[in-house]
Amino acid sequence: MAEVSLRDVRKSYGDTAVIHGVDCAIADGEFLVVVGPSGCGKSTLLRMIAGLEVITGGEVSIGDRVVNELEPAERDIAMVFQNYALYPHMTVFDNMAYGLKIRKIPKAEIDTRVRKAAAILELDDDMLRRKPRQLSGGQRQRVAMGRAIVREPSVFLFDEPLSNLDAKLRVQMRIEIKKLQETLGITSVYVTHDQVEAMTLGHRLLVLNAGNVEQLGTPITLYERPASTFVAGFIGSPAMNLMPAAIGVDGASVALPGGVAFTLAFGAQNGEPGRPVTLGVRPEHFEVDDSGAITLTVTLVEQLGADTIVHGALGADEFDVTIRMRGVVTIAPGEKLSLTVPSEHIHVFDRETGKRLG
Repeated sequence: MAEVSLRDVRKSYGDTAVIHGVDCAIADGEFLVVVGPSGCGKSTLLRMIAGLEVITGGEVSIGDRVVNELEPAERDIAMVFQNYALYPHMTVFDNMAYGLKIRKIPKAEIDTRVRKAAAILELDDDMLRRKPRQLSGGQRQRVAMGRAIVREPSVFLFDEPLSNLDAKLRVQMRIEIKKLQETLGITSVYVTHDQVEAMTLGHRLLVLNAGNVEQLGTPITLYERPASTFVAGFIGSPAMNLMPAAIGVDGASVALPGGVAFTLAFGAQNGEPGRPVTLGVRPEHFEVDDSGAITLTVTLVEQLGADTIVHGALGADEFDVTIRMRGVVTIAPGEKLSLTVPSEHIHVFDRETGKRLG
């Protein structure tokens, strides 16, 4: 096992910069998830750690070695790809053993390592004799992970390994990957565009936006204190409601254009009255209260069983807002809800920069 360190890592294709100076220290045994929308550079960053992409600037270290100039095979990493990358003509056993065979590992040790990994991943003897075409998508992905495990690497790299699976299998495999990493304790870097995967898997998350680091922290930190409107809108499902507003005349509140005001927990430190800001409230933090000063006109209701998602127009300016209510709620479009928001759940961001205030 080993630490992974990224110091001002950059990547350009000609004059086009795609990674803009990423700094991150990944502790020994840590599970870091790199998350962001498609095209933000997260797979490129992972491939630079793996040695599959040339680094334009900065340093990547694994353990006590700077690996910029090392070939992938020399970096002591194992990578799990989105498309499994299994050899179709080989059995599951041979797929898992292949990397060890070309390294001239003794046959008895290969057998021991493959069967140990198979036991961890619940691949029985019958499955070890099958070809990849005889396996389900989830089983193929377990074989791909088994091939990585047998190498006993210092670092695991996962490149969107669950994106080809259906929703139920993704949940099952997410749990298996979490258990696997906790059992083996191997430093892991996992790339995904799915923020639910990111929140449930990672010890820490690195949020990328157009090749820039928006925020690095624990899942709960990113949920409770997003550093920017980008993170606020990306982390959480449904996404945080973001509305144009302004600091109130007392400096201790923020008001929507229609006059609806929200009390702030952190007071006048946000700047001068009238300052343009973006107000953020997560759907689950609106509370139904008959005496609430906020009125929502319901436009659409989604019954999910455990929760009810209500879409509506807020206040006189009819901002589109989503709220989450617990359980099954009987409500119809056109009805009105009176709402409040506890001050500790109000987020305020600078309108121009998108950065968090307070």
